[in-house]
Amino acid sequence: MSTKTATENVTFELVSGLEIHVQLNTQSKIFSSDSAAFGAGPNEHISAVSLALPGALPKLNKEVVAKAIRIGLALNCEINQHNFFDRKNYFYADLPKGYQITQDNSPICKNGYLNVTLANGEEKRIGINRIHLEEDAGKSLHDQDPKYSYVDLNRAGVPLIEIVTEPDIRNAEEASALLTEIRQLVRHLNVSDGNMEEGSLRCDANISIREKGTTAFGTRCEVKNLNSIRNVRRAMEFEFNRQVEVINEGGKIIQSTLNFDADKGTTSPMRTKEEANDYRYFPDPDLQPIAISDEWLAAIRSAMPALPKELAKQLVAELGITNAEANLLAEDTDLYVYFTAAKTNIKNPKSLVNWLLGPIRALLNEQNSSIAVYQVKPAQLGAVINLVDDKKISQAIALQKLLPALLTYVDVEVEALALQLNLLIVEDNEALDGFIEEVLAKYQAQVQAYRSGKKGVLGLFVGEVMKLAKGKADAKKISDLLIEKLK
Repeated sequence: MSTKTATENVTFELVSGLEIHVQLNTQSKIFSSDSAAFGAGPNEHISAVSLALPGALPKLNKEVVAKAIRIGLALNCEINQHNFFDRKNYFYADLPKGYQITQDNSPICKNGYLNVTLANGEEKRIGINRIHLEEDAGKSLHDQDPKYSYVDLNRAGVPLIEIVTEPDIRNAEEASALLTEIRQLVRHLNVSDGNMEEGSLRCDANISIREKGTTAFGTRCEVKNLNSIRNVRRAMEFEFNRQVEVINEGGKIIQSTLNFDADKGTTSPMRTKEEANDYRYFPDPDLQPIAISDEWLAAIRSAMPALPKELAKQLVAELGITNAEANLLAEDTDLYVYFTAAKTNIKNPKSLVNWLLGPIRALLNEQNSSIAVYQVKPAQLGAVINLVDDKKISQAIALQKLLPALLTYVDVEVEALALQLNLLIVEDNEALDGFIEEVLAKYQAQVQAYRSGKKGVLGLFVGEVMKLAKGKADAKKISDLLIEKLK
């Protein structure tokens, strides 16, 4: 029997681990006072340290260490209180020193895990092998000139953590869920903005296959610099199928570093994979070891906020909302902050949840905006919702007229503004009776249909009465009056 025939009947499984690079949102770089901000002109945020000029010595940014500890605690890691930096030697045009300062033998965090929730509601535990600190390299630009490559060193020395998972991932969905939760965590903890488009969060995926039921690992290939969760999924699915095809055709997987073509959805070789000894790691002699005291670690631990999953459980218990609603609130840091601020003066917190996840979210999506820049203040939205719940204003009028007015009349008390703009519901039963009579007279055929059992036309009547009342009426009250009349 040929190799091809034998392997065609084998069922393979994917085995993958991720290396997730997170750019920390400190004001300055990891070993110098240069700005770490994104978006400056080429080579504006550089200094003797970034350029690796002779005699320039690095000095560690303490905030970088604190942020690494925060994410380590969130990922259930052991914090290595005595750790040090190493030099990783390789040459690139955008790496001025000819080496990268990183952590090899002694990472700051190790032996952690994260339980990720999959689409079917199941939880999958993915081990975290280590989290280490390192500096970013600069950026080579190959499309600025037909003859030359340009180098921008603004990013050189920007602080990174690299989160290295165990090879526990078995499909693209698990990888996607892991990346989604880590991006939420770094934002929630104010460690990074997690912006994959700007390179604040990047991912390399180590991918191999093996026969189902076996425990030995196959030969892995590393797909570099995946800059979106969608591309991680696509690269993983393509590479799994490619490796299965190679084995089924009697070939052999060669350990290598791969590039992912986002336009074609395919991988291609960049170079054969380096081994650790190719980098000639050794402790950096210019930097002292990091000593994290028990007192400092305890202070960071005590200042940790509740994590999104804990917040979601609290919201379900306190408000009686669904798990899905709680997760949407807890996982979006800006939304949760806004919700918390608005809740202080709201009569019915469940109404606030419904508004934020319903009409307010729809409004922001329509404007291609976010709650972080929403100009209606939380206290103002709370007051608007209270008016609607108290049946002093209709939801439609609140959304269409009162909320937009608050963008102009920023300092006016909400109910006073509604009164000033003549938006409050008029409690005039005589006027409502007149509107109802007018509508029922206009729609005689539909009245007969209602009385014959077609109750769905009631909505038509309510809508027409609301139009005559110019929205300043309570729909429930109109409905009750209509039902009484139609008897």
